[in-house]
Amino acid sequence: MNFRAILGLALATTFLFGATAKAESDDPLQIFVSKDKQSLAVYDGAALVATSNVSTGKPGHTTPSGIFSVLEKRKTHFSNLYDDAPMPFMQRLTWSGIALHESAHVPRYPASHGCVRMPRDFAKMLFGMTKRGYHVVIADREMAPQPMPEIGLFKPRYPARDGELLSDAAMRPSMPAGDSAVEIAAAETLPKLGAGAVAELPKPQPALKLLITRVTERHALREVQAMLNQLGYEAGDEMGTPTAKTAKAIKAYQSLHGQKPTGQMNAALRTSIYKVLNRKAPTGWLYARQNFKPVFDGPVDINEPDLALGTHFYHAVAVHPAQRRADWYGVTLDNRITAKQAARLGIDRYPDAEAEDAAQIAFERISIPTDLRDKIEMMMGSGTSSPSPTRRTRSTPATAPISSPRPSNRARPGEPSIPMTIS
Repeated sequence: MNFRAILGLALATTFLFGATAKAESDDPLQIFVSKDKQSLAVYDGAALVATSNVSTGKPGHTTPSGIFSVLEKRKTHFSNLYDDAPMPFMQRLTWSGIALHESAHVPRYPASHGCVRMPRDFAKMLFGMTKRGYHVVIADREMAPQPMPEIGLFKPRYPARDGELLSDAAMRPSMPAGDSAVEIAAAETLPKLGAGAVAELPKPQPALKLLITRVTERHALREVQAMLNQLGYEAGDEMGTPTAKTAKAIKAYQSLHGQKPTGQMNAALRTSIYKVLNRKAPTGWLYARQNFKPVFDGPVDINEPDLALGTHFYHAVAVHPAQRRADWYGVTLDNRITAKQAARLGIDRYPDAEAEDAAQIAFERISIPTDLRDKIEMMMGSGTSSPSPTRRTRSTPATAPISSPRPSNRARPGEPSIPMTIS
């Protein structure tokens, strides 16, 4: 799987677009839109595949910055917001009206109502290169994804079957695997001349997308509900939604532990209940999605919580589960956070979003529990194959974007999110 390291190009004329380079793998392409340069670049791994001038949203209709996925594709589409205006080769990024599409008017300045306009030939070509779920990063400035060093990013692996241990190999020469058998050679036994072995790999799975963000009020309450139930207070369903049953349980706990019985979650309640259970309150949360639907989530820790996390996009390519290897790339978007948000989150320091190692430093601050890491790495490995060096061969995506836990398709720039796309 290959990611796209973006190189900003200033194009000489309005309708000129870069030549298409031959892609050498079948990893999902990545698309980067630079609003300051009014340009679009498509990357396959480190290879620049195509470039074009574009026109983004004009003042009052600014194209939002962020990390998006292609939600829908239509060769023929008409706007339902602006007088049925034609939008050929439309690739929808949000359900609120933001899309990539062809236009007859693509000046080298912001002129659209929020969409990203492209010249016809380029829009047609790009439409044929992408698929639903491909990522589009829209940024205020040009940025170049950087190869990530060894900092503990996820490594793919095949799921281990129960009891499939090498120490037992000599005792179990044959082991069931669904409708077939996997032969395991004993150390003392040599194969017969001409014998062959076939390994049945897991079936391909949809792409896994991860989002790491700071703990929300909902997930803080969900944790409290779970702990209250564990302590026998009958807080009801652990959904993170305040209910009469949860309020009654909180009141009972508060009364027993010398707190004012408000029936509402607060800092004193959380501190007390984590202390009682000898656990550490999580500062972050990880969400995983497949086909835009949640599949699992869980708590993580964000070190130095007074330091803003920022917005970072990571992407794994050349995924080889058998070798436990994947090449990771990362980019950092400009951080945007209001004073009110900063006060609510206890933030008083901000990292440099333009620092070369910004994405590396941000991920190194995240501590991910072993059970979550194991689940992610096994889902990365499920059905993944290595790319051919001579042609685009399907490398099955592994499951952020690390997408948003909210219905919105966009992982908004600013505190708090680390969108990670594993594909």
